Amino acid sequence: MAPSSGLSVLAARLALSDGELDAAASELDQALVLEPEHTGLRKCRAELRRRRGDLEGATRDAAEAVIGDRHDSGAKALLGVLLTEIGRPIDAIACLTEAVSAEPGDVAYREALAQAWTAAGDMDTAFAILLDGISVAPGAAVLRNAAILLCIRRRDFARAAEMAEQSRRDGAADATTFGLRGHALSSDGRHEEAALAYGEALKLAPGDAYVRHLVASAGIASTAPRAPDDYVRTLFDGYAERFESHLVSLGYRIPGLVRRHIEAFAAEADIGPILDLGCGTGLVALAVSDLDVGPFTGIDLSARMLDEARAKGLYADLREAQLPAALYEDSARWNLIVAADLLCYFGALEEIMDAVRARLTEGGRFILSVEELLPNRDGELGGNGDWALGRQGRYAHAATYLASAADAAGFHCLSLEREILRYEAGGPVTGLLAVLARPRSDA
Repeated sequence: MAPSSGLSVLAARLALSDGELDAAASELDQALVLEPEHTGLRKCRAELRRRRGDLEGATRDAAEAVIGDRHDSGAKALLGVLLTEIGRPIDAIACLTEAVSAEPGDVAYREALAQAWTAAGDMDTAFAILLDGISVAPGAAVLRNAAILLCIRRRDFARAAEMAEQSRRDGAADATTFGLRGHALSSDGRHEEAALAYGEALKLAPGDAYVRHLVASAGIASTAPRAPDDYVRTLFDGYAERFESHLVSLGYRIPGLVRRHIEAFAAEADIGPILDLGCGTGLVALAVSDLDVGPFTGIDLSARMLDEARAKGLYADLREAQLPAALYEDSARWNLIVAADLLCYFGALEEIMDAVRARLTEGGRFILSVEELLPNRDGELGGNGDWALGRQGRYAHAATYLASAADAAGFHCLSLEREILRYEAGGPVTGLLAVLARPRSDA
């Protein structure tokens, strides 16, 4: 006798909790052949497909779940979240509004609705939804943290810090709240207060890699020239499976921007082998896979990100190693080295610039991206004015500093362009794309 749908959902969820995705998929696929309109099965497979990065498939399953039961708020909320992730925030808002109306006390639904409005570019409505949710569920730290983060994204650091302090007074603060308060205070130039807030965050979550990174930085740029290796490794090992789908949802442009400059270089010379620093899942190699360039060698700290890159079959060699040490330990020379979205985990750039130059041939090029350090509402730059730790533990760099660091390392700057790197919170994230050359001795 075939197992019941309820047992199939239970078996699939157990397999998911154990990380056995293939077993969960097999269980759900077989059950859906027998009961294709079963809402619970559809929701469970949508969650599985989302975890695997198949957002389109997940969205179809969630839509079928809603069709199967128009009164299932959970199915509507799941569909709304997925629609936001695939870049359809207006449709997502409709689904999530119905879910919140049916279950106004559900914190997760409200947070997802606010995210959809943010993705649609209406931060004011998103903020109002979060504030309304806080009034309904004043003890929900997740809603308070989302509101604080939204203030930070709007560069309203003073209000973000004030809201975090209010959460503390109301007894609704967690480690994230204190971390966000420290982040806001640091961005507002209040470094001593930021250090205290980070210290409170560390007390509440001593094993949290993100908190440790923030505490290590303490908002004082000169004491934290780069993100700790353990932080970066932990972050991306846990992020690898959903890395690409998340970047797609953000309109990630860096691989395409890098491709443009690789094409231009290939038109002038035989590039030969290419070294991809912080290669991640291999998006740069994928972006130029139709061009006659390479082969690629990739270096990354995260073993799981390298597994994702390896599965693409585009790299001749992949190495798990720390930068810039791996460059100093190597003796190979390259005509082209790429660092796409790597230097956001470095504050000071002098050492990595020197290491890259040592590995370039004369006339070789270094293509890199950084997030741009922008002034706050008072016209002041954060950090030390050259670079600063931004939200989500990433560094941003001033254009003048990037240019001077390149010059000090002996590079000739061929191009330094301001570009939109991706979109977050309904707005562009501005960055700098640079093409540097190691001069020829006979030039």
